Amino acid sequence: MDNSENFKKIEKAALRRRNFSKALTVILLSLWGLAVLFPFYWMCLTSLKSYGSYNSEYIPKLFTLSPTLENYITAFNSVNLARYFGNTIIFTVVTTLLMLMVTILAAFAFSRLNFKGKQLSFTLFLSLMMIPNELVIITNYVTITETNLRNTFTGLILPGVASVFYIYLLKENFSQIPDELYYAAKVDGTSDFKYLWKVMLPICRPTIITITILKVIECWNSYVWPRLITDDKDYYLVSNGIQTIRESGFGRENIPAMMAAVVAISVPLILLFLIFRKKIMEGVARGGTKG
Repeated sequence: MDNSENFKKIEKAALRRRNFSKALTVILLSLWGLAVLFPFYWMCLTSLKSYGSYNSEYIPKLFTLSPTLENYITAFNSVNLARYFGNTIIFTVVTTLLMLMVTILAAFAFSRLNFKGKQLSFTLFLSLMMIPNELVIITNYVTITETNLRNTFTGLILPGVASVFYIYLLKENFSQIPDELYYAAKVDGTSDFKYLWKVMLPICRPTIITITILKVIECWNSYVWPRLITDDKDYYLVSNGIQTIRESGFGRENIPAMMAAVVAISVPLILLFLIFRKKIMEGVARGGTKG
């Protein structure tokens, strides 16, 4: 009886410790979540306040009883924000499609095809990740400038169609597919392209979706390269447009409208991530697991 009672006490104590640990974890994660989400909440809240209401607040309020969409209308009418959105969509879609073509074909070649110097080529290819981005930007800028591609979509798109990291990620994912499938397909007379299209791509779909979403986010947030290669507002992306708004008198004076523009630009990416977040996690996990 004594041993049984002692065991029950120990079990209850262990249960209390586990419950306390879980409660503490939930509290800390909740506080961390609030700290991360509060800036976005404040941005959305400010965008819904009228210009007069915002300027009359000596002490900032955490809510508003009279939300308005006037700031969004002002943001789109005061600058050519719709044009910036259109440019960004063209830039993002074309760059992502070209990147997928290059990434899939390169990953397939490194994972399935046998050619002389394959390992050395892949090692040298990975070594490109060691080169600082600043040096790459300078080289790309000189190349695009000398070929008279400044202030063109071609100049904006070309430097982003290849990514060493994405090729490596997909190559590792392709390598997990058993070689027996490839050899069996070759015995049946299946071409390499058909095997890639019918077998490898469906199996590795989560990783491909992950790469696509990450590239879309990268293109949508692109700032330094478009800022360098374009000085014509007809080719500005949304990130450049926000900077233009901020530098203008309109952006500095009408803070609620400025926040409305930022919210309008941020929402598409947030929705994209929320919709495909499980695919992103699954793709990264598959790409990082060997065997």
